[in-house]
Formats: sequence, structure tokens, C-alpha cells
Amino acid sequence: MSFGKGCHLHLIDGSSFIFRAYHALPPLTRKSDGLPIGAVSGFCNMLQRYVEGNNGHDAPTHVAVIFDKGSHTFRNDLYPEYKANREAMPEDLRPQIPLTREATRAFNIACEEKEGYEADDIIATLACQARDLGGRVTIISSDKDLMQLVGDGVEMLDAMKNRLIDVEGVREKFGVSPDRVVDVQALAGDSVDNVPGAPGIGIKTAALLINEFGSLEALLDRAEEIKQPKRRDTLIEKRAQIEMSKRLVQLDCNTPLDFTLDDLEVRDPDPEMLLGFLAQMEFRTLSKRIAEALGAVAPTIPEPAAQSAATAPDQTPDWPAIEPETYVHVSDRATLDAWIATIHAQGYVAFDTETTSLNEMQADLVGISLATAPGRACYIPVAHKDGAADDLFGSDARAEGQLQLDEVLNALKPVLEDDAILKIGQNMKYDAKILAAHGITVAPIDDTMLMSYALHAGLHGHGMDTLSERYLNHSPIPIRSLLGSGKAAVTFDRVPVAEAVKYAAEDADITLRLWLTLKPQLHRAQVTTVYETLERPLVPLLARMERDGVLVDRDTLRAMSGKFAQKMAGLESEIHALAGRSFNVGSPKQLGEILFDELGLPGGEKGKTGAYATGADVLEDLATEHDLPARVLDWRQLSKLKSTYTDALQDHIDPDTGRVHTSYLQTGASTGRFSSSDPNLQNIPVRSEEGRRIREAFVAAPGNRLVSLDYSQIELRILAHVAGIETLKQAFRDGHDIHAMTASEMFNVPLAEMTPEIRRQAKAINFGVIYGISGFGLARNLRIPRGEAQGFIDRYFERFPGIKDYMDATTAFAKEHGYVQTLFGRKIHTPEIAAKGPRAGFARRAAINAPIQGTAADIIRRAMIRMPEAIAGLPCKMLLQVHDELIFEVAEDSVDRLIDVARAVMQGAADPAVRLDVPLVVDAGQGRNWAEAH
Repeated sequence: MSFGKGCHLHLIDGSSFIFRAYHALPPLTRKSDGLPIGAVSGFCNMLQRYVEGNNGHDAPTHVAVIFDKGSHTFRNDLYPEYKANREAMPEDLRPQIPLTREATRAFNIACEEKEGYEADDIIATLACQARDLGGRVTIISSDKDLMQLVGDGVEMLDAMKNRLIDVEGVREKFGVSPDRVVDVQALAGDSVDNVPGAPGIGIKTAALLINEFGSLEALLDRAEEIKQPKRRDTLIEKRAQIEMSKRLVQLDCNTPLDFTLDDLEVRDPDPEMLLGFLAQMEFRTLSKRIAEALGAVAPTIPEPAAQSAATAPDQTPDWPAIEPETYVHVSDRATLDAWIATIHAQGYVAFDTETTSLNEMQADLVGISLATAPGRACYIPVAHKDGAADDLFGSDARAEGQLQLDEVLNALKPVLEDDAILKIGQNMKYDAKILAAHGITVAPIDDTMLMSYALHAGLHGHGMDTLSERYLNHSPIPIRSLLGSGKAAVTFDRVPVAEAVKYAAEDADITLRLWLTLKPQLHRAQVTTVYETLERPLVPLLARMERDGVLVDRDTLRAMSGKFAQKMAGLESEIHALAGRSFNVGSPKQLGEILFDELGLPGGEKGKTGAYATGADVLEDLATEHDLPARVLDWRQLSKLKSTYTDALQDHIDPDTGRVHTSYLQTGASTGRFSSSDPNLQNIPVRSEEGRRIREAFVAAPGNRLVSLDYSQIELRILAHVAGIETLKQAFRDGHDIHAMTASEMFNVPLAEMTPEIRRQAKAINFGVIYGISGFGLARNLRIPRGEAQGFIDRYFERFPGIKDYMDATTAFAKEHGYVQTLFGRKIHTPEIAAKGPRAGFARRAAINAPIQGTAADIIRRAMIRMPEAIAGLPCKMLLQVHDELIFEVAEDSVDRLIDVARAVMQGAADPAVRLDVPLVVDAGQGRNWAEAH
């Protein structure tokens, strides 16, 4: 088909597609060989969406994807500094560039480039040729440099925003018609491409000047007429530079090409060629989708063979069976010395401690187990009681066959602290705290629980029993079989030594086998860096924080409990009055009968037990209908605060230290966030006044202050970066009120006229979008009709289309690969992403949020790991980590110095691994208690 009148040419800016694909998706590698393919995957998905979206009446007759070839063009000969300040291409993107060309050809789309010329010049030449022949042209790009071509049958399509850019669109962008865009660019310059322009003249001023004088040449010829002295002098003195800048930004419409428009005719893809390429790239989901569209059979793409401990080249294939009866009971010094000699000879040992309690602050050490090879393990008991004794004090008599605790620790201390010997454990933090109480610092370490977490977060638990059953096909001896349960339960020091040997040594043996199994997988799964830089270094740091604890004022808690009780009593009276009778407010069954049977409120649904559902979501919906559900919600909140915090925290105050010693779990959330227990300090409410007051009980020791440093809106900042939302990024760079800015963008309200209500709505949407909030959820949060809430969300995506692109791309990535990734390479598996029914929505929201929340978690982990060295010379301790906040205890005269040092560490925590497009900002506060500091 000869190109002419009635033909429609589509010109796709290949570089725009590539970089959009690269930055929209987390890193991805081909499973078979580790080749980076994230940008290729995104590029192919974008091409497929393009093909699917252009089958209608306005489909193109001719199409080509145009690429840059090399970095040196004729413009560099004209001005050597042209584009000199651009960052080098990311190393993992470089090998993907040729693959995007292969992908284009696989889709049977013309793929063109030319040495010495930019893609924009080729696009300009083809657009001019097509226009001269009477055809239409659509340039698929958002590159402002191409806007000079718009008009007379040439338009641009920003595919990411699905927005056509015509003459008026160009005028809105530059303030001039397309034929004068190069004049404006020549004056304003371009910092990205290092085009110098006229210093001090921006786009708006340039447009005013060009519109006044008609052209750049007329402006320069009549520069003496400019009234402003500085502007006039610049135009006169920099004339040569400005004229050169115009030659740099002017596209070459006469680029010599070795193909014609007729060569760009649209062609159907060859199924065998296209599906073969996708199979080569191992794109399973996309292969299936395209095969269905082409009516072909999707290729079978084999999963890389999973290497087990028995088959992996760096594993021992012939491990002996796990037989607890063969483990060694170490009861004399000679035997212990022989084990120590073996450890020194081989340079590593798996070990475990056995204690009387899971509370490390109260636990007594009972024994230590060691393993030096699969099947070769021992237990060294030091504090077991003789349960067989029948005299009055027999239950506390020392069992036979044990070395003295001090003797064992003195013998093992050099091993446990030797830098040349690797100590391997499962949940090593617990063992580190136990031994720290005896003056032993265990290092260096490996932790099989954390290896499993780095490899398989989101797939399964990481406790020893789970890992043993999953990877060793062995069920360990259950601890309950030794300790019993209920009133008959005993502590481990009451377990007979012979039985303790089997259990404890098995723990060490299993730990060593798990280490041999999981350690090589870190490299193959490309999560070694995650484990080495984000997981392992935190073990000693968290152990120290937990042992230091935070001072809690029991009297403050006791007073709060009393006030909460009084308020609850008052609410109960109010609730009874609203109900018309007394009932047990804490009884869901009785509450349901009041709400739905007696008051006749709508929406009552009974469960399998026959009782009405009265959960928080039900009451929140009913609160708009009646005051009683609202008061019950208030009562429940106070009840939870009292029972979970003001009452329970008193029981967690250590009698020896007067402090609360929470326990952090690194593996508690698949995204990398910490959870804490005994007590849980991560979920202290902050939205209500009563909840915030609980922090008043956390106090500084005399002569000290508590300092809080908290990342400001870190997840929104990360979202702006990963979704490439320039408006949001600029707002963060300029330090604007992001919620007010969002409200202004969405509702077209000038910042000067912003009301608190409009800002509150924007804030709810900003944070809701991160968690994939639905119209229903936003309606509940804002107490507005669902349709209005959905309208807000739709408008949000229209104003910030990159966010929707990010969500769709992340979901597609998760479906294809079974996981998502943070900017630092943490893999968060998404096994439910293909679920149907109610679980599908939750899985999608979790997948969308995980890279954002996970990246925020990685950043604060990096800050924590760097913090000890930074604050080493200051009289302070890092006590708590709560989501995006770090809390320190510091001497009163060193508060300002600590804030300066810690803030610098936190704000630079992403560097140099990830260069964010937005600044990290840390808010700081200090006071006598946590409430004042926060």
C-alpha cells in the first residue's frame, strides 16, 4: 500500500517506552540465568496494549518504533557539552536495550534507528514526509521536544495519560504555537539536555518575548528595545549562545533514511516468532494472553529446576538421617574441648541456647547445643534439676552429668566471639541476648530464619518447625511433649537431661542443615544483598535495643486506667439510655439484638451462630443512622486502650530495670516492617486523644530527654518516585503542603482558597490510594456517599495517571512472577494474586502497596544499621522503632547534637543504593516523655 491521502502513520518514541517501563516496574531477572528483563517485560506489555487498543476504525495503516542509536549525534559536534550532564544508563538496563529491538521485531512492527541522529530527528523526518503526502500522523510520546511538529495533520498522543496533544495543547505547554516552540526553547534552554539558552529567562518569559516580537530572530535584532536592563544585556551578550541553542533544539526534518514510509505498513504478528521470543524471555502470563488473542497455543515455559539440598552443586548430597538417639551428651571438659577443636578447624558451628523462659530478661540459661555437620550434634547441659529426687528440696537439686555454667561459658566465649568462626542460628537475636547477659558478644553470625525471610517472604512462616518440614521433610520433636501444658507444665530446666539432649541437639542439627540448604539459594534468588545489608546487620542492633528497653511510669498508667474506667462507665449510661434499657455493652450478641431487633436499624446479618454481626465496620456504617453505634465504638476504643495498654503495660514493666523490653520480630510482616510483642508497641493508637496520651507514660530517665525522629509522608514520597508523578515530586522538592497541593490539583481550588474540609478529603485519598482503597472504603472514611467517593478516586487517577499505570503494572508483574519487589531488591511473594472472589481485591491491594511500604521499611532499616556508628560519641541510646519513627534517650545537653546527626543519617539512608527523585524529610521532637517528643 503506497503511502498517501487517507493513510495514518503512528510513530512510537521507543526510548520513552523503555524508560517508562524500566522505572514503572521493580527489578526483574530471567529465572534461568539471572538476565535483567524488567524493562523488556514492561516494554512488551506496553506494545501489547498499544496493539490491542488500535484495532478500531481509526487504526493506523503504517507504524514504526523509533529508537536512539548511540549517544553521539551531530549536535555533539556543534556543542560538545550537549547532554553532558545526563546520568549514565543504569547497568541493569544496558543489556535490555537490544532486547527491546528484538521485542519490536517480534511484534512485526518496523524498528528504525540511525547512527548520528536522534530518534526525534527520524520522527520529525517521517512526520514531515507523511504530512507532505497528505497523510495523518500520530506521534506516541510525551517528549516536549516533539511538540514543534504538531499541526497540519500531526498530533501527539501521551499514551500514559491517554491524552491527545494538539495545537492548543502545545500552546498551553509553551505559551506559543508549535511553529514557535523552538524559539521559546532556544531562549529558555534545557537543563536536562544541557542546552544553555539565555541565562535567567524561563519558559513564561520566553513566550512573552516571542509573542511580542514574533520570532527569535526579530527579538535578537531588536534586543535594544527591551526595557529591563538585565534581560536586554543578556539577549545582546548571549546572542551567539542563543542562536546555537536554537540549532540544538531544532529537529532535522531531512534526516537521510534508508527506508520509506511504504516499508512501515502495519503487519500482523507472526505467532511463532512472537510467542517464541516471549518464551525465550520466560514471560508466562503475557505469552498466555497473546496466544489467546492470536488463537494460538501458548508455549510451554519450564520452570527452572529447583535445586534441593541433595542435588545442588554446593550441597552435601548424602546427609545421614536425623536420629536424636545418636546425639552426644557433653558431660566432661575433655569432650567439650574436642568439640571446640573441631569448630576451630572447620570455621563454623550451628548452635542454640535452651532457657527457662521465652522472656530473655527473665530467662536462665539451662544449656547450649552445637552442630558441626549434619548428624553430628551435641548438648551441653548446665542447669538441669534432678526431678527424680524425692526429698523436701529434691526438685531444686542439680542433676548429674553436667558441667558448671561458668566453665562452659569461659570455654565457649573465645569461639563465640572469634571473628574467624561463623556462628549459625535460627532466630539468633534470642541467643545473642541470652549470651549478652553473660558478657558474651556473639559474632559473626548467620541466621536461617532471616535467610528464609529474604528468600520467601509472603510464602510461608519462618519458624524452625515450618522450615524443617518444608525443606528437610522432617518434623522436629515438639517442645510440648517435654514441657507439658496447663498447670502441669514445667520449664526446660525440669526436663530430664537424656530427653533434653535429643531435643536441643536436634535443634542445632536442623539449623545447620537449613543453613546448608538456604545459604546457596540467596545468590540464585538474587537476594544476597537484602540478607547481608538489611537483615543480618540488624540482629545485634535489635538485641541491644530490646535489652536497653524504655522507661515506663507505672503511676501514669494507673491514673490513665482509672480515668478510662470512669469514661467507660459514663458511656455505658449513655448507651443504656439510647437503648432504652440496660445490657452488657461488651456482649456482641446482646448488642446485635438491641440494634437490629429492638431499634430496627438496617443491615443486620446473622452469622452461623445465629448472632448478628456487630464488628467495627458494621457499627461505623450504622453510626450515620443512630447515636448508639457511635457511642459503642467510643466505648470499645476506651476498653481496648485500657485492657491492651494502660492495664497490660503495667504487667510488662521489668521489676529489675523498671523498663518495658519489647521483642522485635524482623519476619513479622512480608513487606519488611517490624512487628513487636510482649508488649506490642507498634500499634499504640495515635488518631485519638486518649490513644496519644498513652505515650505520656513512656518517659526519659532523670537527666535525659526522649527524642523522636519521624519520616514525613515517606510512603507518599516513594509513590511519587516509583509512579513518576512529576507534580507530586516537584511539590515535595519545594516543601509544599502535599495534601493541599493534591486538593488544589483535583478540585481546581487555588491554594489561597483551600478549606480544611477539602484538604482533609485530599489527605484521605492520598493515603487511601497507597493502600488501594475502594470507593466503598473512602466513603466510610469520609462519611460521604459511595458514588461521590468513587468520583474522588476517579478524578485522582485522571489528575495523576502515573499512579494508575503503576498499579496496573505492579499487578501484572505480580501475576506473571508471583512476587513484587522494593527498590532495594526485597522480594515480597504474592501467592494469592490469582485468587478469585473476595480474596482477589485484598491480594491486589497488598501487591500494589507492598513495594511502597517495603521500600519505606528498607529505608528505615538502613538508617538504623548506620545509626550506631554515627551516634557513637554521644551519650544516648536508640530505644524504639515504630513504623517510620525512631525514639532515642539522650542526655539533656546533647539533644540538639543528636537530632542533627540522626536526622542526617535518616534523610540519607536511601543513598547510594537508590537515588530518589524526592527528598526524604525527617521531623524531630524532644521532651520528657514520648508524647511531648512526638
